[in-house]
Amino acid sequence: MAVKPLQSLARALEVVEAIAAHEPIGVAELARVTGEDKSALQRVLVTLHACGWVRPTGEPATRWRLTTRPLVLAAQSRRRDSLFARARPVLEGLREATGETATLAVPDAGRIVAVDVAESRQLVRTVPRVGLVFPAAASAAGLALCAATPPDEWDLVGIDPDDPAFLRELADTRDRGWSLGMGTVDADVTSVGAAVLDAAARPVAALILSAPASRLDAAACARVGPLVARAAADLGEHARA
Repeated sequence: MAVKPLQSLARALEVVEAIAAHEPIGVAELARVTGEDKSALQRVLVTLHACGWVRPTGEPATRWRLTTRPLVLAAQSRRRDSLFARARPVLEGLREATGETATLAVPDAGRIVAVDVAESRQLVRTVPRVGLVFPAAASAAGLALCAATPPDEWDLVGIDPDDPAFLRELADTRDRGWSLGMGTVDADVTSVGAAVLDAAARPVAALILSAPASRLDAAACARVGPLVARAAADLGEHARA
């Protein structure tokens, strides 16, 4: 007999994610975002507060923020993952070589999530935040991952395997060895990406370089694209060592 999921736990996790995206947030706004009843949300918030995950802030109206507990948990998880440790110097090296922002993104539960960022030192720069979700079908990260994965194994949300434009972008990505996203995540941002492969040649992450579109034109993309691909290949080799 199949084990049923705990709806109360699922609701609490949904509330944590909603607070993270909108903090500080009051109960009324939280109810609008989650679609949950206010009284049910109050019980969830009291429980999360008692367990040390959220804290109230603000007077007279109470609003809610996450505590540092999610950060501690994330840091503990990252310390045990060799990919994160090995990726940091690669990200910083790519930033120094190009002057632009380098990001590591990983596929997670059908989404592509930014997990580490080496921010450009330039005054005008792109600043992807850790936790940013990239659109799978339109971003340089999504194209890089899909180009390295057989179509019958695509499990990312938002992918249309029959979309001719998407398939053309995948073919171009494979031909070049790196992906290109021009104004797909942000109208004023251009991104170049490449997949990081494990020992079985399966993509476990994407390395992305992003910059204002005014700096990363077609000629600049052709120049930095191979650098991103080489950095992703180096990271894959380190992870397999």
